[in-house]
Amino acid sequence: MLRGFLLIFVLASIVIVAICGFRGEHSPRTPWEIFPDMVRQQKVRAQSPIDFFGDGRGPRLPIANTIPIGYEMPKPQLKTLPGVPPTANAPRPEPASNRIGFSVGTDYYNTGKMGNNWGTGIPVPITEQLMQRGQQRFNINCSVCHGLTAAGNGVAKLYGLNTVATLQDERIRKMADGEIFNTVTNGKNTMMSYGGNVPVADRWAIIAYLRALQRSQNAAAADVPPEELAKLDKAEAKPPEAKPGASPEAQKK
Repeated sequence: MLRGFLLIFVLASIVIVAICGFRGEHSPRTPWEIFPDMVRQQKVRAQSPIDFFGDGRGPRLPIANTIPIGYEMPKPQLKTLPGVPPTANAPRPEPASNRIGFSVGTDYYNTGKMGNNWGTGIPVPITEQLMQRGQQRFNINCSVCHGLTAAGNGVAKLYGLNTVATLQDERIRKMADGEIFNTVTNGKNTMMSYGGNVPVADRWAIIAYLRALQRSQNAAAADVPPEELAKLDKAEAKPPEAKPGASPEAQKK
């Protein structure tokens, strides 16, 4: 029994050494590969032909009428007028908030930091268009987990994701805008990073809309303008209208 085991062990060792032990030896013949090397796998190489596509080209042309995400259209070049220095015709640098970028700088707009601390404040003008954009991007990227009112009751929670935080919590309402920006950019705990999917301008739009959501869900009477508050008081003091067809005795009751 022991002899048979030793014989099988020796033969198996010889087979393994014969197949694998001489890897790297020079030979004109095609080597045996149990698992093919990645260098010979079917993949697209930069500026190289490939038989997979009908035209034989590896790099593909962009789809018609589309541009890559993050691409900026070239600006028109101004012609130099005679007698005017070239610097006078030079276009002014475009504000960072108008660029389509993914955290390409080190300033507060791109990082959310002022020095070594998280900054506070929206670094772009808050307009109606910005709030509408923020609502749209929030509903697309954030409401799945955090819910439409940022209460942490999105549809993902119904399917077992119980670690979603409510953004209406006092801790997050007091959190610096820059820290929220960093969380959106790099993710935190079970939240994935959105830095590669959401441009910088959209992140600030989302934060501006989130602040409006937090204000709406935690508002007090002091937050309402006096003229609007007077209208609300009049509406509450107005007696309810009687339902049509109701008898006078029922109205008295």
